[in-house]
Amino acid sequence: MGQRLRGWVWLGRAWAADYAYVGFWQVNGFLFRRDPSEYLVPDPQAEAEGRPVVLIPGVYENWQFLRPLAQALSSWGHPVHTVAPLGFNRGRIDRMAELVRQYLVEQDLSRVIVVAHSKGGLIGKQLMLLPEGARRVDHMVAVNTPFSGSVYARFFLVPSIRAFSPRDKLLLRLQGSSDVNARITSVFSRFDPHIPGGSFLQGARNIRLDTMGHFRPIGDSRLLDVLKQEVGRGS
Repeated sequence: MGQRLRGWVWLGRAWAADYAYVGFWQVNGFLFRRDPSEYLVPDPQAEAEGRPVVLIPGVYENWQFLRPLAQALSSWGHPVHTVAPLGFNRGRIDRMAELVRQYLVEQDLSRVIVVAHSKGGLIGKQLMLLPEGARRVDHMVAVNTPFSGSVYARFFLVPSIRAFSPRDKLLLRLQGSSDVNARITSVFSRFDPHIPGGSFLQGARNIRLDTMGHFRPIGDSRLLDVLKQEVGRGS
C-alpha cells in the first residue's frame, strides 16, 4: 500500500510540474512576445543552412509556446516558419491543416520538415495526406501527439477537446490512413497525463523519452537531442 501511495504522489508531482511549466510559458509568451520573423533567417553561426521547418503547436497553444524548439532549430541552421492564422489552435484539425497548406503554397516552401506538439501532430498528419502537403512536406517530428486519441476527451463538452476522443470520426479516419506514417517520427514521454494510451504510431519511427509530462518535454534537453537527430535524418 505504501509503495502504491508513493507512486501516486510521484505521478501527482509530475502532473503539477507539467502544469507549472505550461503556465509559465503561456504567461511568458503573452508578456514577452517575440517576432517570429527573427527565426526565418537561420543563425549565421550555424554550420550550414538546413531545410525549412514549420512549427505547429497544440490546442490552446500558439507558436510562442514552442520558442525553445524554434531557438534550437535556428541555431542548427534551419529557417523556422510559424503560421499566424492558427492563433491558439482551437479550430478543427482539417481546417487548421488547410491553413498550413495555404501557408506552404504562399511561401512556396518545399522539402519541409514539420515539428509539432500534441494536436499539432494530428494537423501535420492531415496536412501530409493532402496532395499539396504530400508534395511539400518530407518529414514530421511529432511530440506527445494523441494519434489514437485520449480517453479523457469524452469528459469534455468543448469541441476543441472532444475532437481527441478515440471515437471521433476525423481521428478514426486519420488512424486508418497510414500511408504517410513512415515519414513521421513520434516522440513521447514515459508518462503523459493527457494521453494515458500513449503516442505510439504504427509504421512510424517511435522514440520514447525518459521524460514526464505532456508539456515539459518541450524545454527538455533530451527532446532537443532527439529533435536534432531527427531533423538531420529528414534532411
